Amino acid sequence: MANAAVLAFYITICCIAFVVSKIVISILLYRRWQRKHSVFHDSVSGGKMVMFRSPTMQDLTSEMFLKKTLRLTNKDIIGSGGYGTVYRLTINESTAFAVKRLNRGNADRDQGFERELVAMGDIKHRNILTLHGYYTAPQFNLLIYDLMPNGSLDTLLHGTSNEKKHLNWNSRYKIAVGAARGISYLHHDCIPHIIHRDIKSSNILLDQNMEARVSDFGLATLMEPDKTHVSTFVAGTFGYLAPEYFDTGRATAKGDVYSFGVVLLELLTGKRPMHEEFIEEGTKLVTWVKAVVDDKREEHVIDHTLGCCPLEEVNNVFSIALMCLESNPSKRPTMIDVLKMLEQIKSNKIVLDS
Repeated sequence: MANAAVLAFYITICCIAFVVSKIVISILLYRRWQRKHSVFHDSVSGGKMVMFRSPTMQDLTSEMFLKKTLRLTNKDIIGSGGYGTVYRLTINESTAFAVKRLNRGNADRDQGFERELVAMGDIKHRNILTLHGYYTAPQFNLLIYDLMPNGSLDTLLHGTSNEKKHLNWNSRYKIAVGAARGISYLHHDCIPHIIHRDIKSSNILLDQNMEARVSDFGLATLMEPDKTHVSTFVAGTFGYLAPEYFDTGRATAKGDVYSFGVVLLELLTGKRPMHEEFIEEGTKLVTWVKAVVDDKREEHVIDHTLGCCPLEEVNNVFSIALMCLESNPSKRPTMIDVLKMLEQIKSNKIVLDS
């Protein structure tokens, strides 16, 4: 009986110690979360504003953000897409942010909002758009990002004459490497890994130094390192989606690689994946380029606005793009390999079949 009582005593002590340790850890984690976040509850709208603490945000309060955000109007709109409307939020003469609004009541949009929070909450990378905070309310959700002064790659390549900007070869190469670096980080360095699922030129934004930032994680899917795919609904943008995605409904990193290959072709040719001339001919950018490259006539598809450019470098990027666009996903390189090949082009260390 004495031994049983002693054993019961030790078990009780261990249980109490376990519970106390869990409480202490929870308190420490909560305090750490508080140090990283500033939370403001708005009793009028019934919403909650959460800001991530950073050097950029140290002098800005959640209350200030909320007041200015709720005053945004149509004249502040700078873009829109399938997952929301984007506004310019001006704090003062030197500080501005981008605010993406998603109206609630649509299950897909709410899931997209949650995906962006999960995917981007802790990401700090020079080629990933920084999420500074978010706002949740019964009627709508808001995401607060860095404002990218040079807009999107899509606008610079395909926008109106007022929106377009001449991009020389070095600028395009820099954008390609930056975007590849960001996607590679998502695929290989994040735990769990992140499959973006909507890589396209409009989701590659450009900062004041024309450095690429991968954005819009509304379709992003998290994948544990030991998994090869995630079964999900088919979503994304036609012209960028890998062919196997339609057949399997499986989101994979190699699907993002295919989409990035399409972006490389856009940079090289200056044409959209579903350009009107392709639609008229019943084809698309990928098949058109493949046919021309097979005939060794790459110079005929290079964007004429590029002017004089190093053909060897251009042909090497064509070769990398076609590797990404292999119909068999197992033959496509990983994003980390794509990044290495792109970086080596300027170092004259790469030899590719053209």
